[in-house]
Amino acid sequence: MRTLRTIGALFIREMSTTHGRNAFGYAWAVLEPVAGIALLSLVFSLAFRSPSLGTNFPLFYASGLLPFMAYMDVSQKVAQSIRFSRQLIFYPGVTFVDALAARFLLNAITQLLVFMILLTLIIVLFDLRVILDIPKLALGLGLALWLALGVGTLNAYLLSTFPPWERAWAILNRPLFIVSCVFFIFDQIPQPYQGWLWYNPLVHCIGLVRSGVYATYDASYASVGYVIAFGAVPFAMGLLFLRRHHRTIIENG
Repeated sequence: MRTLRTIGALFIREMSTTHGRNAFGYAWAVLEPVAGIALLSLVFSLAFRSPSLGTNFPLFYASGLLPFMAYMDVSQKVAQSIRFSRQLIFYPGVTFVDALAARFLLNAITQLLVFMILLTLIIVLFDLRVILDIPKLALGLGLALWLALGVGTLNAYLLSTFPPWERAWAILNRPLFIVSCVFFIFDQIPQPYQGWLWYNPLVHCIGLVRSGVYATYDASYASVGYVIAFGAVPFAMGLLFLRRHHRTIIENG
């Protein structure tokens, strides 16, 4: 119970400091992906006659962009957990795990709400006849969030211990949008590039989400076990390193 109360208190603190104390902060969390999807839809609708799946550009790009943005946003926020709550972790009742859990939960819930609201708006506004596969949608988004937790936990240690890693990680992430099958589908990629892209775990997450949006799309290439393992390795490493060195990180911060 004590741990739950601590996480709850950190959760409320995260909410007020991240989004502010009014509704406009939460509204921006929805408006940002809406603007991104609208811009991409406009650009690609001018370049192509139809999307890779279906006939509606906003729905196609939302099915790829939303899980990608969920991963990027949550992993970045989790990576900043120790820095953000450094002063609070000095207290005996607060641990680095509490800080990680509170930041992950808040941002995961926010991304889940964004996902649900945007998909609903697109379907209603364009009057689309879509049969959503909720379990597949939940699985794809859940795997993206799990991956974000794993990568973010390891980066929480690396960013605090090796400051140059923050710049290096930003550079490594730049091509991720292109190679994660956000604006095209995995099946369209020729070999040997398709085989290379398979090792990107986000391709599996996005494929599962799209199979949940499009009943005729079979993401048979998606491996749940691979994504779970890919997220578990950095998660375990991050927890191990933080357990050993979190006091040193806090004191030197």
